[in-house]
Amino acid sequence: MIDNAIKYHIVTLGCQMNKSDSERVSTVIEKMGYRWTDHEEEAALLGVLSCSVRQKSIDKVYSLIRKWNSWKNNRNLITFVSGCVLPADKEKFLKLFDLIFPVSDIQQLPQMIEQYGVVTPVSHFIGQLLPGGNLLHHKSPMTLTPILNHTARPLLQETVTDIYEFWKIRPLYNSSYEAFIPIQNGCDKFCTFCAVPYTRGREVSRPSDEIMDELTNLINKGYKSITLLGQNVNSYGLDKKGQEITFPQLLRRIGELGKQSGKDFWVYFTSPHPRDMTDEVLEVIAAYPCLARQIHLPLQSGDDKVLAKMNRKHTVDDYVRIIRTIRRILPDATLFTDIIVGFTGETDEQFENTRKLMADLKFNMAYIAAYSPRPGAVSSRWKDDVPHALKKQRLHILTEELTRHSLNYNQGLVGKDVRILVTGADRKQGYLSGYTEGRIVSRFKSDDLSMAGSFIFIRVSSASPYAIEGTLIKV
Repeated sequence: MIDNAIKYHIVTLGCQMNKSDSERVSTVIEKMGYRWTDHEEEAALLGVLSCSVRQKSIDKVYSLIRKWNSWKNNRNLITFVSGCVLPADKEKFLKLFDLIFPVSDIQQLPQMIEQYGVVTPVSHFIGQLLPGGNLLHHKSPMTLTPILNHTARPLLQETVTDIYEFWKIRPLYNSSYEAFIPIQNGCDKFCTFCAVPYTRGREVSRPSDEIMDELTNLINKGYKSITLLGQNVNSYGLDKKGQEITFPQLLRRIGELGKQSGKDFWVYFTSPHPRDMTDEVLEVIAAYPCLARQIHLPLQSGDDKVLAKMNRKHTVDDYVRIIRTIRRILPDATLFTDIIVGFTGETDEQFENTRKLMADLKFNMAYIAAYSPRPGAVSSRWKDDVPHALKKQRLHILTEELTRHSLNYNQGLVGKDVRILVTGADRKQGYLSGYTEGRIVSRFKSDDLSMAGSFIFIRVSSASPYAIEGTLIKV
């Protein structure tokens, strides 16, 4: 049977929030009559969800669009860019992409393409979006007609974004057992190194009833791992004081749902800000088994002067106090963090303070990045005065520090029976892969892919710095 569907392909860069957004973007595009392809060279609609937070991601955007535009000489093609885009990047993208829009305007994509002068599946779709983001089915797609002028100025939609309507779109989940649920968007913290407030705007909390409805639906469908997403998840509700519940109250509602449902699942959240992390959050996690014992708490630096320059508005002592509380209330929890090396003006002594703090706190995982200025962020106006070679050296030193502690922790699991969620085939031939409740990567010998999405137990036989290996325990 020949597949005549017009196809699309999206490249998603950056954080988990972008990945979650792409699931809602895919819903709208598929309701327009397009069908996903893993092969971008087959697609008539090509998009990228950009990430202006990292220069590496922006470089990838330019690489993609150069390739895609070269294909326009031989076939019909529409390109778009969305996601996190800084104004400086947007101005450059205007000359390269056909369409540029914020993800919250995705429901206007049919009209955008129609205005661009192309007959597509959209012709059967205009007017079939219901209020609140509910999407209707449509008729068969039509054939693309040629685009006569590839050099025409792209259509830039400067409409008022509406994240609330975007959240109401039913996501096209990429997995049948793992899912993301956005609960908050934007950031009010204005860390000097960060571009998020300039790409996603100020903090907005999603209605808790919608969050619980999406979560309930996922649980009823048998999802096993669900992650709550936001730039600052633990500031949830603070923008709607008196009108919405707080983050610990949201977690408690989730915990009660887990207890009453009798379903077996893990709920994670990322990323919290130390400034808003309370004992109550940790106490609620300790009270409910479905709330996973894994905390991702960004550190960024282990030096007070650097933290102040970053505008983090907490001290090293504040951070350490939180970690000590986590160890007391959730002794089995794993601890993940984010660290930036080579921030503007960082001295050898200040870096050494970060290394010492890593040695003291013994993280299970740290996402370590060499600082790079982002246009729009406050620090982009400061001299980037730490040499690139020194940044790489510092990154290497912290990676070695992390490796020692993560290996020591994982070796402590050898001989123990641990529960993991199976996620699929491992890179090691004849093995399946998964992760523990603490998100320690795990593998075991098996080729039974039907176990993907299931909880199983393995007896740990060996450990490496970032993974454990064991044998399946028959139950």
